Amino acid sequence: MSELNQLLFELDHKKNFNEHDFYVSKSNFYAYNIIDKWPKWEKKILNIFGEKFSGKTHLANIFKSKTSALLINASKIDEEIFKKIKLFENIIIDDFEKNYDEKLIYSIFNLADQDNKYMLINSLIPINEIEFKLPDMISRSKNCLSAKIESPDDDLIFAIILKNFSDRQIKIEKKIIEFIINRIDRSYSKIYEFIYKVDELSLKKKKPINLKTIKEILSIE
Repeated sequence: MSELNQLLFELDHKKNFNEHDFYVSKSNFYAYNIIDKWPKWEKKILNIFGEKFSGKTHLANIFKSKTSALLINASKIDEEIFKKIKLFENIIIDDFEKNYDEKLIYSIFNLADQDNKYMLINSLIPINEIEFKLPDMISRSKNCLSAKIESPDDDLIFAIILKNFSDRQIKIEKKIIEFIINRIDRSYSKIYEFIYKVDELSLKKKKPINLKTIKEILSIE
């Protein structure tokens, strides 16, 4: 992991995951609405997918607070974790994209089914598009609710920038945020990378962020 990616990862995991800090927009409304409607789900398993830093872990923590579920990273699942899962009414598997034990994952699906548990799975792509080796796992992955977090819309970009700048005590005019929105890449990773660069520059210069500084960071002449 590069230094910048590591810093972005740490930035994401230092967030406050309270529900009132989650900004609902057109981009994430469908996923949030399903979480909000729990336990009135059509199926017991929900897969939320979307790019990195799109709010999947935040939604997982909202679900955890509602359901007292066990939240685990897919790569951390082993026999000991599997035993622990049995003690919880509901399950959350985060970062379901690499370094997981497929047989144990399949056992968790079976356990959830047998014990009537609710399960939330977060991934970058829909789990029904993952090339599982176990035929039964393929069929299981196709039998769940699915919710995509879309690319950020203008309202969500505004909220992300404003909230993160406010948390870092970076003062910025509304018209400058609007300038940023019209020029920044529609990518959660790029938005948080931009926020990190502004924060870094603000700490170095110890001066208010102005339009000239923003243009420098966005590489605009």
